[in-house]
Amino acid sequence: MTAYDIIIRPVLSEKSYDGIQSKKYTFVVDKNANKTQIKMAVEEIFKVKVAKVNTANVEGKIKRMGRNQGKTPSYKKAVVQLTADSKAIEFFESLA
Repeated sequence: MTAYDIIIRPVLSEKSYDGIQSKKYTFVVDKNANKTQIKMAVEEIFKVKVAKVNTANVEGKIKRMGRNQGKTPSYKKAVVQLTADSKAIEFFESLA
């Protein structure tokens, strides 16, 4: 599994934007990836130093269309804290 298979996409929400100033970045990651793999993938892709990684499994929400009921897919999310001396991730700088 490559680094690009582990990091699927960034999470762009109000809560994730608040963490950018303190060098906390949120990503949707592969369900089977562990914290060590996520740390190595972020360091390889963005060329930064990671201090710690917090992960959460997010359950899919129940949605309805008329009588029919279904679920959105569940996913795994990782909040990555960079070290104080690490540079920021350029992708997020344009958003903040």
